[in-house]
Parts: sequence; structure tokens; C-alpha cells
Amino acid sequence: MGDAAAYVGVPYTSAWQRRSVLTGHTDDNSVVAHVPPGATDYSGRPADTAAETTSDVIVAIPAYNEARFIGSVVLQCRRYADTVLVIDDGSHDRTASIAEAAGAIVLRHEHNRGKGEGVNTAFAEARRLQGRCLVLIDGDGQHDPSEIPAITAPILAGEADMTVGSRFLDIKSDIPAYRKVGQHGLTMATNLSSGIRLTDSQSGFRAFSAAAIAALSFRGSGFSVESEMQFLMREHTLRVAEVPISVVYEEPAKRNPVAHGMAVLNGIVRLISQGRPLFFFGTPGLVFLLLGFLLGLRVVAIYDTTQILAVGYAMIVVLLTTTGILAIFVGIILHALRGLLIDLERTWRTMHG
Repeated sequence: MGDAAAYVGVPYTSAWQRRSVLTGHTDDNSVVAHVPPGATDYSGRPADTAAETTSDVIVAIPAYNEARFIGSVVLQCRRYADTVLVIDDGSHDRTASIAEAAGAIVLRHEHNRGKGEGVNTAFAEARRLQGRCLVLIDGDGQHDPSEIPAITAPILAGEADMTVGSRFLDIKSDIPAYRKVGQHGLTMATNLSSGIRLTDSQSGFRAFSAAAIAALSFRGSGFSVESEMQFLMREHTLRVAEVPISVVYEEPAKRNPVAHGMAVLNGIVRLISQGRPLFFFGTPGLVFLLLGFLLGLRVVAIYDTTQILAVGYAMIVVLLTTTGILAIFVGIILHALRGLLIDLERTWRTMHG
């Protein structure tokens, strides 16, 4: 599906049997899983037995110093998920221990690696658990876990591969004006550059299908990971939908909004240059060529009137034209190389399962 379509999900009730599976593992020295001793799921099975099963709905909560809110977020998420993961990104407070006590599997980074790496860890664990649906939700209490069924509905119905919870659809929340301006600006930039249209590209509340879980991995480590998802959905021809969500902004922003916005914008520029090089280099190349052509007409008009060559204007015409041609050729070459690398990657994945 080219553009994202709004999808209003209906929360499931008795049709869904909710339980919590508490499992854990150690991938390497930098990601450590913590599981409450003797933990059992709602069926009464010990955690080591539950670890052998798959999970239909997995909720993952990337968190950094969220001790104030993480316990209540985990407890609420357990009502709507088979497994709740907390990716503790090197927190210095009690985020990990509180999440563990609330019944989550805690995957801990030994040092702060950024939200993108936390999301990568969540996807890797979801692949290991063979999840049918992965939900990402923030750990600061801004999102309402009771809306998880609405977020997962298009995924579980087979109608989408990524569902984005939009703060700007039907449900109207009290969002500070500066946040609205920044979010709309970043959404416009992401939509224009990725080719997929959403109303809220920066929402951290979203869900993914098994196909998306298998296909997606993220290069960025910062907060541009949500924008990167749109680029990857287009690259892998996966389907996108949106559902309306509510959001609460009772706490002051933990990060400087301007610095945060600039970091995301810098990530978007990087994504465009790497993901759509023909667009990134070709568009300004065409602009330079057009300016060179228009200024060239001015040079010809001056010469026709005065029989004198406007050397300064002529040199600018040469500069603009040369720069435009070079930019277009760079874009074409990088576009071809990127296509070759994508074909090689797909071939490798096909050969190695």
C-alpha cells in the first residue's frame, strides 16, 4: 500500500485470552536478560517451560531512567500482551529492578546506546520468540496501554505490517503548541523524503507484523528511528496503517526540544542521502541546472543588447551547470550502487534462510 490508510481498531475483549510469559536469555556481554526468580505465567507454568513457547503479542518498552513510571506501564501492558519486554538502555536508576518486579523480561544494555539500539534489541528478541505481533510503547507513561488492542488489530487481522498510533487523527489530546509545530515539521520532512504519508511520523506507539519483525533492522542509534521505519517500510514494500491514540504530557520535556528536533532532522537527512540518493543529489542538481539555464538566458540577453559578454554572470552559469550535472551523476551512480547492494543482500538472505 503506497500511502498509509487510517484504520480505527475495535478493542478485543473476551476473544483474547491475555497472559504473561516471563522468559529470559543472554545474547552477549552487552545485552543481559533479567527474569524474576521462580516466575510463572498466568497458566501456572514455570518460566523455563514458558520460554519454549512462542508469543502472539509482544510489548517492548525501550527505557532510560524511567523508574518513576516503568512499573505501572509494565503492569498495564501485561493485561494486553503475552510477553512484556523492557529494554533498559543503561539506566542509572532502578528502572531494571522495578520493571523486573512488575513482571517484565528486562534486557539490559551495559551502557546507554540510544533508542535505535534499544529498538534493535527488541526486534531481535521478538524474532527469537517468534512473535506474531510486536508493539513498541514509551516507558514514560505518555501512552495508554489500554489502546494496545486497537494498535494490534490491523496487524492481527493481516491488514498491515506496521500500525502507527497517531496523535493527530480522531482523538484530540492536549499537546503543547511547540510540540505540535515540531512534530508536524518532522512529519512533513519524513513524508516528503520517504514517500510514505503519515499524520504522525514521530509516534513511539506502534505495532509490527511477523513479516516486519523479520525484515527490519535499524542503522541509526538515536531518535530518528521512527523516521527510519518509514524508509524501510517503503524499501521492503510493507503495508502501513494508522490508528488514533491519546497521549498525556503532564511532565516537562526531558530533552531540549530544539536539540531533539535538530537531532531527528539530522537523522532524516542521513536517511535521505543513504536511502534515496537519486532524490537527495538529483533534486538540488536539477535546481542548479535550472538556475544556470535561467541565468544563461540573462547572459545571452545582455550580450544581444550590448555586444559585451557579462563575464561574472557567465562564470556563475558555468559553476551552476557543472555542479548540477555532477550532482545528478552522483545521484545516479549511488542509486545504482544501492540497488546492487539491496539485490546482493536479498540474495544472501535467500541463500542463508
